[in-house]
Amino acid sequence: MSSPRTPRRRADRPAPADTRVVLVGGGIASLAAAAFLIRDGDIPGCNITILEELAVIGGSLDGSGSAEDGYVLRGGRMLESKYLCTFDLFASIPTLDDSRTVTQEILAWNETLKTSSKSRLVRDGQRQTAPKFGLSEAHILTLERLVLLPEGLVGTGVISDQFDAAFFTTDFWFMWCTTFAFQPWHSAMEFRRYLVRFAHMVAGFDRLEGILRTVYNQYDSLVRPLQRWLEQRGVRVELNTRVTDLTFEETEGDASVTAVAFERDGTPGEIAVGADDLLLLTLGSMTEASSLGAMDRAPEQLGKSDGGAWSLWETLAAGRPEFGRPEAFDDHIGESRWVSFTATLHDPTLLRLIGELTGNAPGEGGLITFPDSGWLLSIVVPHQPHFIGQPADVEVLWGYGLSVDKPGDFVGKPMFACTGAELLTEVLGHLRIRAEAARILDTSICIPCLMPFITSQFLRRVKGDRPQVLPRGARNLAVIGQFCELPDDVVFTVEYSIRSAQTAVYALLDLKLKPPAVYQGKYDPRVIFRAFRALHGVRNGS
Repeated sequence: MSSPRTPRRRADRPAPADTRVVLVGGGIASLAAAAFLIRDGDIPGCNITILEELAVIGGSLDGSGSAEDGYVLRGGRMLESKYLCTFDLFASIPTLDDSRTVTQEILAWNETLKTSSKSRLVRDGQRQTAPKFGLSEAHILTLERLVLLPEGLVGTGVISDQFDAAFFTTDFWFMWCTTFAFQPWHSAMEFRRYLVRFAHMVAGFDRLEGILRTVYNQYDSLVRPLQRWLEQRGVRVELNTRVTDLTFEETEGDASVTAVAFERDGTPGEIAVGADDLLLLTLGSMTEASSLGAMDRAPEQLGKSDGGAWSLWETLAAGRPEFGRPEAFDDHIGESRWVSFTATLHDPTLLRLIGELTGNAPGEGGLITFPDSGWLLSIVVPHQPHFIGQPADVEVLWGYGLSVDKPGDFVGKPMFACTGAELLTEVLGHLRIRAEAARILDTSICIPCLMPFITSQFLRRVKGDRPQVLPRGARNLAVIGQFCELPDDVVFTVEYSIRSAQTAVYALLDLKLKPPAVYQGKYDPRVIFRAFRALHGVRNGS
């Protein structure tokens, strides 16, 4: 991944010099697309405009706040070595200090601080090191069948259609579902894709081995260097700009975008799209309508009308089946929401006690799950500092819960209705921290975040619900992000967004290039053998 880049071959017919590109959405898909347009497509940065409805770019790779008011992370995506498109992109992007590329920084950092959890699960205040999967032979056969079965034969059902009730009480399920945020009612097809995509990680799954991390949070480590690189090349970013519609001109069954309608500070506007211009559109948003609470306030429940992403997709899809069916993803908040929280700690007690319990230093252990929690609660202690500029005497902890409608075990309320103080109280309860609890609560700022669509891309779907990267008949438009269709790769990953961007740019510019193929560990006998042993409870070296 860090080897010298090979020369790029361009199409026989390069894009006209005056080609302009509009990117709708300021998440990692659009930022990556802008970089590929410049790096591989020779499009001048000054010809690229990114439209973002929020006041900051980065999309779901966010990180904000301060030590005084509390830091906020809605979430963080997992990285691993087979994210070939991600590392290809960031091999071209220098770090903020210009000492190396972002890819080099990530790989070097993870040689220094390898993930190896000594407490993947915690029950009754006791850690479990390398917990057994606890699968029956029938469960293992079903997992193997799903991996080997062609996707078209899996059907459009949900995960719970494939397994008996006992499967969802195994430690394999607790570790799998909290690592990737799956629920029993999520798509069996997507579950199968994950099994195939991460077959090479099954052998180390009980310790989270193979998971890579950035030095800081992903906004500071990924978004900020990429944003700076784009700005240095003249890319324009228009914030607080909500795109409301596209105008199409149809000719002999094909359609070209001719205008982009938007609202900025309540004032409507329009951008003309010429015959040689291009538009790349991020559809939907898993963090749309997120709301923050406070130590003394629960977050507000919002919906799809509280942002522009879902409304725009519904507008475009009306009467146009080539744009998919947004209602498959945005009409089921009860099946796609969960709550995360970020705790800013002004006292070292909590992280010291967690370290004594888990045996892991901050940044070394990864996700800690409490399987007996009514909320199915998990926490992460990242390496400190987790934010650029974070004071040395301030620490950060992040967590989330999947069962947000159930009462907590220590506060007795549904997770979505809890204040930051109540969320932190629940964490302390599961850690069996009593004597120091009052001190920790008095010196912490815990900010909850309710995300109604966070796992919407996992919901049950049928063919056509997710549009193709190049929708049928579209001449100058591509769809990118988490809600387009990319065979073999898996949603809810940085890699999926970046792969969609790379695919779109190469196709629209007719470049003689293709993104790196999705890694297929199921064809490697060594991977399959190690996974087989792990599923049957045989650890490496046993």
